Amino acid sequence: MSQRNQLTYLTDQLNAMREAGTHFGLRVLDDQQAPVCHYDGKEVINLASNNYLGLANHPKLIEAAVEATKTYGAGSGAVRTIAGTMKLHMQLEERIAAFKNVEACVVFQSGFAANAGTVSAILGKEDFILSDELNHASIIDGARLSRAKIKVFRHKDVAHCEELLNEVKDEPGRKLIITDGVFSMDGDIGPVDKLADLAEKYGAIMMVDDAHASGVLGRQGRGSIDHFHQHGRVDIQVGTLSKAIGSLGGYVCGSKDLIDFLYHRARPFLFSTSHPPSVPASCLAAFDILESEPDRMERLWNNTKTFKAMLESAGFDIGGNITPASETPILPIIIGDSAKTAEFSRVLFDAGLMATAITFPTVPQGKARIRTIVTSEHKPETLARAAEILTTSAKKLGVL
Repeated sequence: MSQRNQLTYLTDQLNAMREAGTHFGLRVLDDQQAPVCHYDGKEVINLASNNYLGLANHPKLIEAAVEATKTYGAGSGAVRTIAGTMKLHMQLEERIAAFKNVEACVVFQSGFAANAGTVSAILGKEDFILSDELNHASIIDGARLSRAKIKVFRHKDVAHCEELLNEVKDEPGRKLIITDGVFSMDGDIGPVDKLADLAEKYGAIMMVDDAHASGVLGRQGRGSIDHFHQHGRVDIQVGTLSKAIGSLGGYVCGSKDLIDFLYHRARPFLFSTSHPPSVPASCLAAFDILESEPDRMERLWNNTKTFKAMLESAGFDIGGNITPASETPILPIIIGDSAKTAEFSRVLFDAGLMATAITFPTVPQGKARIRTIVTSEHKPETLARAAEILTTSAKKLGVL
């Protein structure tokens, strides 16, 4: 019996990836998300995780998740607007709002859902979006779903953003400026303060995605708005609970009316089952730790400075030439060629280092890189060994 297959074109595209050397398989984590752990049964130094502060396996988060599961069950059983809003969900939203110094907060199932759901809910086809060219994919998708007119300004180019604002200032419709607080592929910090000035000057809505800034920048990890002292000047703050916070989800902070509106109109919120009790419970424990253990952020930045110096000393291009220079624990090693970058990542893994190749379409053609991320929990000797593996492997492949 012949089998119908209308998806052979996908096989052709996969074969093209294999021929280009960019096809990959998923690495499987065998234990906890730790600085040294096991993927595919092999012990490796882990420089690929977003677990910036080591909270994903912190005993207090684990304990909180277990207790919440015992008390409230394994799942919530419904979407938030029907029967799935639990006391823990509300407690977490109130805690985040207080932490971020805003009126209110809503938690989404993921950071991607938070961005895409918010932008598509608050704007329509008569409106304009001014978006940094390197903004996260979730912002781009949310902008497309909104059907608003999209104007892309050159990366961190505030003057170009103003040029575009000037072009549309007399057009009907709202104007929304969006930037990442920290850009996830290059590790540089967005000009939140200068863009907030523009938003105020032109009467635009100001929105910041702080996914990689939360827990990393600002007092006790309050993010880029705190880092730049912009409280009260950013209308919409988006963050994630799945990186430095160590659990799962995304959130949006702002005015009470913004959050109430998102309760009614943000489609990911309306049509997705809410987090199981273990998630808000572990997140609440994480915010306790952010405020009570400031040494974690101190270790994170010390490790960042140490490892960055090691990479620069070895001669790696870690940005500043064809890409922006990193200013955070995200330290990309720019290779350029996608196939060579993928091969470099495989060689590193074989040598005992988990460091992922980031290639097109995640980054533009010619800007492929190994993205390394240090955490607060890496030991100095572990980072030294990682730099040694990187250097030896790079020389073996002719990268250095």
